[in-house]
Amino acid sequence: MADVTARMLALLSTLQTGRSFSGDELTRRLNVSPRTLRRDVDRLRGYGYPVETQPGPGGYYRLAAGRTLPPLVLDDDEAVATLLALASLAAVGPADPSTEGGIDDAALRAYGKVDQFLPARLRGQVVSVRSSLETSPQPAPKVTADQLALIAEAIAHQELITFSYMSARGRQAIRRVEPYRQIHHLLRWYLLAWDLDRDDWRVFRLDRISDERRTNTYFAPRPLPAESATAYLRQGLNKSKQEVTLIIDAPIAAVIDALKYQDAEIQPVDDDHTSVTVALDTWQWLILNLAFLDADFHFTPGAPFTTACRAFAHRLLNATT
Repeated sequence: MADVTARMLALLSTLQTGRSFSGDELTRRLNVSPRTLRRDVDRLRGYGYPVETQPGPGGYYRLAAGRTLPPLVLDDDEAVATLLALASLAAVGPADPSTEGGIDDAALRAYGKVDQFLPARLRGQVVSVRSSLETSPQPAPKVTADQLALIAEAIAHQELITFSYMSARGRQAIRRVEPYRQIHHLLRWYLLAWDLDRDDWRVFRLDRISDERRTNTYFAPRPLPAESATAYLRQGLNKSKQEVTLIIDAPIAAVIDALKYQDAEIQPVDDDHTSVTVALDTWQWLILNLAFLDADFHFTPGAPFTTACRAFAHRLLNATT
């Protein structure tokens, strides 16, 4: 019986990814025979899970969407992770508490309901985690779940979208784009897209997008302009900044804590030294954060801002003599 239960949970967990699987793929993944797979699928249907099948060449097994399902199958770690993720997302939203309709509101509602979809054995643990957990608010511009979902579907179907966009200077314009990726970076949501009117790649802040619409017009995908959408975004955000690399005489955990709100690449050199690469428009914020770290550090040869840092060091020295 234990083997049957384990097989059923493994099968259900696989099907809940939302994609279709051929019979051969499922038998390999689950290490069962085709006959055992068919029996387990029948058991799932008997428990109320709507498993769709397509026989013959090109056939598949798939968990039907858009129907009422029995309790969600999560193991203990997955249940806790789900709550933590919802709590974290619910804490990120507009500073004005009267602002409603954002993704943070949707996460907060889901956070309060998740135990209704869990098996009884996990509900007590989930209630305990939820009642013991608080998350500090993180002010961020409003983005809605509907907006994220519409753009996500357009990306999945390679469909052009139009929207009204407010630039950083407050100018409104209608944009027509091929959407490629949505990016969450430093508490902001972005869209990487090919702008048809500019004939170039552009990155848009989702909180400045309004009246977004799908067009039923489709496009052939282009190769991304960088290794990833996130890499392209960071290149754009840092294009007017200067890259600085330094070695800090402190373990990586301490450095990460000191620079937790900065977009920095942090790598351990050894147990007591850490390499940091960061793009700067001014040097002052870096020096301030390093002062709180209370550790020696060394700029790599040729690093920018060393002259300004040296002048500041002389001012500090003069102030203490």
